[in-house]
Amino acid sequence: MKNLRLTMAAIAIALLAGSWGIQRSSAQPAAKTAPPAGAPAMPGFKRVELQKHDLTAAGREAVQAKGEFQPGAAVPKHTHPGEEIGYVLEGEITFELDGKGPQTLKAGDAFFVPANTVHSAKNSGKGTATVLSTYVVEKGKPLATPVK
Repeated sequence: MKNLRLTMAAIAIALLAGSWGIQRSSAQPAAKTAPPAGAPAMPGFKRVELQKHDLTAAGREAVQAKGEFQPGAAVPKHTHPGEEIGYVLEGEITFELDGKGPQTLKAGDAFFVPANTVHSAKNSGKGTATVLSTYVVEKGKPLATPVK
């Protein structure tokens, strides 16, 4: 039941974000985002921003991005200034949310990260793993902040 709710939330956010993209088709060209300032390089991982739009909720924006993990690549512990609603498009990742044990997520699985919650992910499969994430975050803050 929990996965169904997460999946439905991810689909709803993706549909809303997609409809904004149709309304503003020239809004944001796809561009690779750089790691946060001061963050270590993440070999084998890249995040491609697909779209970014202001929300009607004051001070919030939605950012939709595709994360691509090469085999063995990892994103170390970090936080976001808002929620992350994610869906594994292909491959397998080991996902760790602060206070919970590691979870293995495969293509078709959805996940949710509450605002400012420490988490990490690693490609634990043999091929490329791809994740679609929608972030509902505070506008003007870095999308991700590394945790030491």
